[in-house]
Amino acid sequence: MEHIVLGDEAVALGALHAGVSASYGYPGTPSTEIMEYLLDVYAQGGPIARWCTNEKTALEAALGVSFAGRRSLVTMKHVGLNVASDPFINGSLLGIKGGLVLAVADDPGMHSSQNEQDSRFYADFALAPCMEPRNQQEAYEMTREAFEVSERFQIPVLLRLTTRLSHARAGVSVGSAQGQNPLSKAADTTQWMLLPGFARRNYAALIEKQGDILAWSTAHPQNTLELEGRDRSWGIITAGLGGNYYEENLEDLVCFRQGKLPARLHIGVYPLPIASIRKLCEEAQQVLVIEEGQPFIEAKLRGLLPGSCSISGKLDGRVHRTGELDPDRVRISLGLPPHPSVLSGGLTIPPLPNRPPQLCQGCPHGDSYETIKRALGGLENTVVTADIGCYSLGAMPPYEVPESIVCMGASVGMAKGAADAGIRHVVGVIGDSTFLHSGITGLIDAVAAHTSMTLVILDNAIVAMTGCQETMIPSTKLRDLIRGLGVPEEHLIELEAKKPLISENAQRLRDEIIYPGLSVVIFRRECLEAARRRKKKR
Repeated sequence: MEHIVLGDEAVALGALHAGVSASYGYPGTPSTEIMEYLLDVYAQGGPIARWCTNEKTALEAALGVSFAGRRSLVTMKHVGLNVASDPFINGSLLGIKGGLVLAVADDPGMHSSQNEQDSRFYADFALAPCMEPRNQQEAYEMTREAFEVSERFQIPVLLRLTTRLSHARAGVSVGSAQGQNPLSKAADTTQWMLLPGFARRNYAALIEKQGDILAWSTAHPQNTLELEGRDRSWGIITAGLGGNYYEENLEDLVCFRQGKLPARLHIGVYPLPIASIRKLCEEAQQVLVIEEGQPFIEAKLRGLLPGSCSISGKLDGRVHRTGELDPDRVRISLGLPPHPSVLSGGLTIPPLPNRPPQLCQGCPHGDSYETIKRALGGLENTVVTADIGCYSLGAMPPYEVPESIVCMGASVGMAKGAADAGIRHVVGVIGDSTFLHSGITGLIDAVAAHTSMTLVILDNAIVAMTGCQETMIPSTKLRDLIRGLGVPEEHLIELEAKKPLISENAQRLRDEIIYPGLSVVIFRRECLEAARRRKKKR
């Protein structure tokens, strides 16, 4: 049976058909649709699927499922793996019982992210297997296999996706679904306790199993070595989507090289199949690496191959180092001439106007930023730190309020640091969901230190930027939560983010900014897009 699905949805189907018992995640483009699919199935009586407060809590819940002997899936984007790195890297030392798979979607080109980091480095750091599908069919099949590999080697498995695969549709042939694992708690609980004595033993076991994991990778059918009838003086190594882009240029490459293609190795699972790489390069004078993301494979080759072999790729500029790859970029790397275009025929296209992203018309954040601008008017020695979310767009015209945007929760910690450094009027801006994700701990630091700063929480009652998911707790409970952290009642202010109230709200906010102590101001109004969806659903 064939399904037309996104790459993300293929992963969700693969997990369901592998007998997953529970799935957890935090929304983040381009991974969000995996959990959205699973949530729809859960609503119809399928396996448990839940959003979590952040990626770390999601992975820790999945570890609990694995401890109980059942299969679990965790979804996140690449920067979310930074948040989950502690349980992920320590998870490699545990006696994983039920298969545990992390589906992590990288974002080359930074379509909706603050960096281009490559999740393969985390798998390598954790000494865990990594699988990198190149199409939707492989995404489905590799997800199913990943659970088996996890149980075989008693280790978490990372499934690496990228934006183009996650958000493109294709037909996927699916197999029959298997049932869930029986409930069976881990018998040897010392494999799950990382006290130094146990951890040393578990680490030795992790090192010992690396040989078996490498043998699995080397023999895997997705690590394909093509030598017969090839020009072995030039080796090509492709990985993930890089293999697709290479193959789209094969017809021209055959003509260009007079019918003889270079030797080639495609890598779809990790650790790197070292024996296959060395075999490919036995006679090679030059090796070109085509991989989506950072130069993970290329950098390792420089320690594997003799110095007489020339290695090309992203590190020497032969392949584009930043942004996404595509067939046109790859053909230049292969030495092929660029495709003819309307531009090469003499047609000139005038510069197109820039269309930067903006807040939605009537967005409550716009009124909140206008309030902050007025409240700061005339004050000296000021700073506004902001955070990740749709309110990041307040850094763009016409508002231009935030002066820093780094990572989830950083607005709170940076506001505290700026105040500690001596800046007099400090405002941190964070969204309601981001505050729950990773802003609470920073506020606890500020409470403990009696920091003179004002934290502004923009509460639109939804996780807006990733598609209007529900927040982990309702807005009505935010005040009690913050008060419980120790913020003084008289300096915990709630305001309605509304245009007619801007002047009044600005004065109340200004009073808190001037106050030489810690204050929290909550601006409340429902996200317009969420309100529209709610009304439409009704």
